[in-house]
Parts: sequence; C-alpha cells; structure tokens
Amino acid sequence: MDPGRLALFRLAEQRLQWLDQRQKVLAQNIANADTPGYAAREIAPFAARLAHAAGVPARTQAGHMAGYGAGSGGGTPEARVQRHRHETTLDGNRVVLDEQLMRVSDTEIHQGLTSSLYRKYLGLFRTALGRSG
Repeated sequence: MDPGRLALFRLAEQRLQWLDQRQKVLAQNIANADTPGYAAREIAPFAARLAHAAGVPARTQAGHMAGYGAGSGGGTPEARVQRHRHETTLDGNRVVLDEQLMRVSDTEIHQGLTSSLYRKYLGLFRTALGRSG
C-alpha cells in the first residue's frame, strides 16, 4: 500500500501547491509596491479550488440552495486583483505592505502546518506498515 496515493496525502499536496502559488503572487505584490498604478493580486481561496474540483451541485429545483462556490468565479488559481482597497497612493498604486506581509506570514504558517501534518501521517502509516525511516 502506497500512502501517497490516499486522498489525505493528495489533499495535502494540493494545499501545498496552492500555498506555493499564493506565496509567488504575494511576493510579486510586494516587489511592485512602488510601481505606479499596480493593483495587489490574490488567488482564489483554497476552498473555492476544492469546490471547483469536486464540482458544484446542480440546482434541480428553484427552491434548492446554490452549492458552495456558486458565483465565486470558480476555483482557478490565477491571480486576480483584490477588490477591497483600503489605501491608494497618489500614483495609483494599491499595494498595502502591511496587508501583504500579514498574508505572507499566514501563508508560511499554513505551509508549516500542512508539511508537519503530512510528515506525521506518513510516519504513522510507515509505523503501521512495519517500515522504519
């Protein structure tokens, strides 16, 4: 049995890929903090990406509630301009460094957590299978 083929590990790998993409977008935002007219970008939330991959349930009757992710623009990882602007400089730059740095920190925390969980579960599976190292 290969634990790497289990859904739990595939989900962790997808999460790490999403976090990597987010970190790249945030780094680009910070690098362009002084670029006139530049608007900060963000990728779609991971939950929306999961909903897109799983498919949104179809509404078969008018009284049914819309499925999660409906109207969210899908779960594609492309960077999109952030909609809510708190500050804009005179040259039109819409990057708030404090916001971007908080997001970088949040992303790093989630990367560490996901990596740690991945390693712990992999260790548990190895132990259960009688393998060491």
